This record gives sequence, C-alpha cells and structure tokens, in this order.
Amino acid sequence: MATESPCPNCGLKFNCICSSIPNLNVNAHFALLTHENEQHRDTNTGQWLMKSLPHCSIHIWQRKSPCERLMALIEDEKYLPVLLFPSDHSISVEITQTNANQQSRIPLFIILDSTWQEASKILRKSNWLNDIPLVHLTPKQASVYQLRKNQSDGHLCTLEVGAEVIRELGDNHQADLLIEFLTHYMQVFQADKSGHSYQPN
Repeated sequence: MATESPCPNCGLKFNCICSSIPNLNVNAHFALLTHENEQHRDTNTGQWLMKSLPHCSIHIWQRKSPCERLMALIEDEKYLPVLLFPSDHSISVEITQTNANQQSRIPLFIILDSTWQEASKILRKSNWLNDIPLVHLTPKQASVYQLRKNQSDGHLCTLEVGAEVIRELGDNHQADLLIEFLTHYMQVFQADKSGHSYQPN
C-alpha cells in the first residue's frame, strides 16, 4: 500500500497544519540566527515564527564567518538591532521599543534559534555579535513546550520567545495566537509521529 507523502510546507504526513498557521503583522523584524543542527530538527519552532511573520528571516550560524544577509540587516540604518539573550547588562524589550521610536527605527530582534547550550556557544564564538545590545524578556507565563526532553525551568522555545517579544511590545492578541498555535501544533505533531490523524477531544 502506498504511503502518504509529508506536506512540503509543514512537513507533517497525516495532519497538515498549514491552515492553522497564524498570519501576524508586527512593527519589528525578527532575525533567527539558527544553529546548523537546529535546521534539521523536526521539533524546531523557529520555522513557525518564520511562517507566521512577514518580517522574519532565518540565518544559519557559521562559526568562522557571519551570515552576509544578517550583517546587511544589522548595518542597515533603518533598523535598531538587539540580541535576545539575558545578562547582567541586558535591557528590557520595552526600552528597545522606546529607543526605536525615538530614533524612528524598526526594532531588529536577533533570536538565537537553538538549544540553550548551542545558544551559549553561538554567543561565545561570534565576536561580531559583541557590539549588539543584549535584551532580556520577563515571561508572563511558564513554557508550554513539550516536544523536547530535559527542558530547563525558565527556558522558552524560539516561538515562545517571539510571542513574548510581541507581548512586551503591547500586542497580547497576536502573542496569544502564536501560543494557541503552538499548543495545537504539539498535539498534532505527536499524533503525526504516532502514525495517525489528530482527533481533538
């Protein structure tokens, strides 16, 4: 018996979820600096941020040289680049938005799309990121992501990071749409991996 082929857009075999992907519009650009291992993981959530936001781009991280497309965004005067990574010197997203408004620039949020360990490696080995201000989040809720084991408390998946940025920019509705999609996607994903169609309760 012939087997079904995965959807070329969402990658799911029994449960195409393309019609459920939210269509958002945020006055900011999200640049995902993606570890090379992450692009091959079917549990990667950065892909959904890319599909949900018209102003979102993916850039594969390489240790020896920065991505030229990402550097072009960083050096473009119309953007105010910041890097999502908590530290003793990081500022809040709200301050970033205020600074961007004062300078009539578009916030450029660079998100490290990887595991926490890989994100630390990317930051440590990418000297070209050193001059970019660091931004931290204050999540309003704990992570709901369940597709990877050994998740540390307080850590968010890439899609949740995007949702929290949008929430701190003042748009709770669009942030909620992302989290609702993530919750639904996890159920559909698990059904797909089990070899059957998703049946909602």
